[in-house]
Amino acid sequence: MRKRGALQASLSIFPPLLAILKTLLLIATARFMALHGVMSSNRESSLAEKDRVEMFSDGVFAIVVTLMVLEIHCPPSVHGHLAEELLQMWPSYFAYALAFLYVGIIWLNHHGLFLFIRKVDLTFNAMNLFGLAMIALLPFPTGVMADAFRSGDLNDEKAAVVLYAIVAGLMSAAWLPAFPYLSRHPELLQPNINPELVAKQKYRPVVGVVSYAIAALLGWFVHPVLAIALFIFMLIYHAKTCQGVA
Repeated sequence: MRKRGALQASLSIFPPLLAILKTLLLIATARFMALHGVMSSNRESSLAEKDRVEMFSDGVFAIVVTLMVLEIHCPPSVHGHLAEELLQMWPSYFAYALAFLYVGIIWLNHHGLFLFIRKVDLTFNAMNLFGLAMIALLPFPTGVMADAFRSGDLNDEKAAVVLYAIVAGLMSAAWLPAFPYLSRHPELLQPNINPELVAKQKYRPVVGVVSYAIAALLGWFVHPVLAIALFIFMLIYHAKTCQGVA
């Protein structure tokens, strides 16, 4: 009888203990939810509107396009041979047209990217700045390529297309981390944008990096014209995928 009474007394302790544990669990859950809410609120308050980033980026694109036209220099003043001199400047016209189209199409891609975005943070701002820095380099290889093809020296032409391919490849590489980062941070995206769709866009800069590497190899070891052909192909590819790939 004593043992049964002791057992009943021991068992009678469990319901209060369970009630206490349940209360503690509810308190811990409430505190966790409150802390998570504060963290989410702090994260949201640290995000910035995308408008200023877009305006700054558009300004950089506009300046780059303006600088490229400065690579078309006035021909030497030779009386009676102006038409001939103007025709001999065809590499400058071609290089300008190629670079202008490239910058314009990259701007369309940049605009398409920001259609996905609702807000930006410091990390994405840094990625965007690095991409703009690579775009700002484009007038330099454009001028070098125009001068090389105007001189007609094959070795100079090879070096020029390799330089152009390196800069263009760096521009593609600059966006490699952007799409995976955005897919991991859906708070930066528009509410109707699926992060998985954004993650798929990472293949676009990969195609650019690989293609420009191949262009550099073809231009150096085979012939510069093959590199230019691949540059034109990449223009078409970037134009077709400027709104993203499904």
